[in-house]
Amino acid sequence: MKFIIPSLLLLVLAGCKDSETKTNTTKQIPAVENATQKTTQNQKNLEAIGLEYAQTTQQALGKQLTGTIQKKGTLAALKFCNIQAYTITDSMALKHNAILKRVSDKPRNQANKANASELEYIKFFKQYIVNGITSTPLVKENRNDTVEFYYPIITNAMCLQCHGTEKEVNPETRAVLKSLYPKDMALGYKTNEVRGIWSISFKEQ
Repeated sequence: MKFIIPSLLLLVLAGCKDSETKTNTTKQIPAVENATQKTTQNQKNLEAIGLEYAQTTQQALGKQLTGTIQKKGTLAALKFCNIQAYTITDSMALKHNAILKRVSDKPRNQANKANASELEYIKFFKQYIVNGITSTPLVKENRNDTVEFYYPIITNAMCLQCHGTEKEVNPETRAVLKSLYPKDMALGYKTNEVRGIWSISFKEQ
């Protein structure tokens, strides 16, 4: 198997913010230590496919979430996420014939807890942010023609309404979060932080 770090970001996910590119001084971690800068047309295609799956799913979630916030407010949006987020993600997975996951080292819903391998990718993308490096997708091609795609979910100002510190998350919102997610760990974020990653797998086309 081999890893690829494409050199060009083809699409930008909704709600993500890239930082200024600087010299890469990131120390490789075990899950990605075999990564290379080699970029072929096939690798670019795989990157584009993974980004399309992540972007269209993010758009589907974002459209419903934004509409709920505008019509009913933040508290209603929390309840929407609790009930509908998985349904929407699963429908997009069927549409793309892929496995789509949003996972985190600090999950709100324990079903979104990253596994050991995914935690390594989260560490990798966090180090990119620390070093001021623009994050690019990681793609791993397996021998059975299965492709694994990883890309960071980075916080912006809107995220902080439900994922920020006590300054951004009001007491009423915190109370609802506690009732819906007793083991919630997804608080205390600032802007431009890695809240989690897209973890997507699909068959190579």
